[in-house]
Amino acid sequence: MKTRLFIYFALLALTLSSCNDNDITNDVPGESETTPSFTLDAIDGELLIKFSPEMTTILDNCFATRAAFAGMATRSGIPSTDEVLAILGAYSFERVFPVDPRTEERTREAGLHLWYKVCFDENVDLGVAVKELAKLGEISKVQCNKRIYRIDNRVARESLPIGVTRAANGLPFNDPSLPLQWGYINKGGYNFGKSWAKVIAGCDVGCEEAWTLCTGDSSIIVGVMDEGVHWEHPDLNANIWVNEDEEYASSVDNDGNGYKGDRYGYNFATDRGYISTTSTNATGHGTHVAGTIAAVNNNGIGVSGVAGGDAAVGKKGVKIMSLQIFDDAYASTVAMEAKAFKYAADNGAVVMQCSWGYNSAYANIMQGYTPGPASEKEWETLYPLEKEAIDYFINNAGSPNGVIEGGIVVFASGNEFAGMSAYPGAYSKCISVSALAADYTPATYTNFGVEVDLAAPGGDADYYGTPGTSYENGGMIYSTLVVEGRPTYGYYEGTSMACPHVSGVIALGLSYAVEQRRHFRAEEFIDLVYTTSTDIDKYFEGEKMSYYNHSSPGSAATKTELGKYKGKMGRMVNAAALLKAVENGGRDMKLPNVYLAPGKSTEIDLARFFVGGEALTYSAVVADENVAVVSVDGTRMTVQGVAEGFTSIDVTVDGKVHSVMVTVRNGASGNGWM
Repeated sequence: MKTRLFIYFALLALTLSSCNDNDITNDVPGESETTPSFTLDAIDGELLIKFSPEMTTILDNCFATRAAFAGMATRSGIPSTDEVLAILGAYSFERVFPVDPRTEERTREAGLHLWYKVCFDENVDLGVAVKELAKLGEISKVQCNKRIYRIDNRVARESLPIGVTRAANGLPFNDPSLPLQWGYINKGGYNFGKSWAKVIAGCDVGCEEAWTLCTGDSSIIVGVMDEGVHWEHPDLNANIWVNEDEEYASSVDNDGNGYKGDRYGYNFATDRGYISTTSTNATGHGTHVAGTIAAVNNNGIGVSGVAGGDAAVGKKGVKIMSLQIFDDAYASTVAMEAKAFKYAADNGAVVMQCSWGYNSAYANIMQGYTPGPASEKEWETLYPLEKEAIDYFINNAGSPNGVIEGGIVVFASGNEFAGMSAYPGAYSKCISVSALAADYTPATYTNFGVEVDLAAPGGDADYYGTPGTSYENGGMIYSTLVVEGRPTYGYYEGTSMACPHVSGVIALGLSYAVEQRRHFRAEEFIDLVYTTSTDIDKYFEGEKMSYYNHSSPGSAATKTELGKYKGKMGRMVNAAALLKAVENGGRDMKLPNVYLAPGKSTEIDLARFFVGGEALTYSAVVADENVAVVSVDGTRMTVQGVAEGFTSIDVTVDGKVHSVMVTVRNGASGNGWM
């Protein structure tokens, strides 16, 4: 969310009032059962519509004959729909989600192939357009394409230059600014250079102990949906996700996933592979949250990341995938956001880091906040595409043969001082994160409420600053930053900064699951995160004094009754406790079954499925060599299809036999299996 003052970022002033006063009723025969809803700030001349499944064949034929491979047409091929589109002056009609042959089957199972964006005459009343389309029986859902804004009121401060190195004062890594990162390891006044009563040692996410067990694993990918991540930052570059098949920002889609030049992720705001961090209004927010998750550890420069690996021993951290939805003057939209969620799931991300969201329903209008959805039902009605895209990530990220089956979505709760989490973070299937000061008290700006799941360090400048003076950085969050294209470091605060602490801890826990060869379903792992977190309600006693916007002359003192936060801030995420629980949680990894075509081959790294697997001895025997043949070279097992049929492989690992089923058949995709 917005990083109030030092945090630049509060976005999405969501307005619940209608675009016009004419209510849409369901008294027209054949009209959609879903009543369309409106928001101000919807894009004129654009609507998002979802067709009923019965229209699939017609839509497919339309694009095969009219749009060829361009992915865009002007009409749907459905007569009644096209009549309305003609009246509206429609000039483009395209699928929201581009076709990716690798994942098209599950895209259709989720119904996402039925979502289309239609662009029409901007002078047509949006309410009239929705009403006319909603009458059509072949259309099941209609929604406005809402703009998603950011608000930049930050003050970024550079601290330590890139090249400066010094000892980390006995801390686990030699990153010189690790002592400033109290959210990881809080030793009280030690971190702040002075003795403050408003700092409690141990108010951190438990990295010091957790890092003795694991520092990260490069097989875990975290999608950062934000501004672009500065992938060239020397403290991030080694931990940036790379799509090896793509040339950065090229005009060619080498891997055929529907996105050109997406080597480090994708810029959904401008619809290109170029990740921008140098535009006029760029703030470095995406780079800042990425550093909290995966800045390179123990490389002698800058800062550390919660799951940044250990460069001194050649251990890579988790990977950051840049999912840029904000870029200069390009306001993001619900459609862009939805594409980013699906892209992340289809390209290997298992955790989504989302430091943004709508304002909550309890946002304070007197302080300039426009209230957002008040309930899950209201949010789902307003933005069904958004919900379906989030559900797609939750249901389809990960793998049954990896450490996690399903995806985990982490959102900031909001910075509106409000007693409710903002959506989409308040969605029951997402994790909503509140922000704490360095003494376990709620940050003065944080949203709270029964929808909030977890708490983490977010900083609190109004609490630690001296009235009438500039901000004192010690109470804020220090991480990587980019200023005018130049890599650096700086302070921010907000639930935006608490959120990546949680994303980082989750990624660290999954990294340890890789090392321990444990497999979890996403909901199981989320439950483990909750049960290993720390109850902080005991700290919510008495009053908290702060000075709102205290750097301005005449700043007034504000007293906050801490009792109102009890049971509404979530529990403090605890990396050390989570990693210990991972050791005995979930279930053993199992060798995956094999699906391939005749004449095709696939390779499996057997070491990935057994603890200490790199040092074990493997052999394999196939039951029917008329169907498939198998060979083992070290830890690598290669299976080649011979003819269509079914067989099995017995893999012997240190005297124990593990069976793998093999299916060989011809199919629609490149390797014979879709």
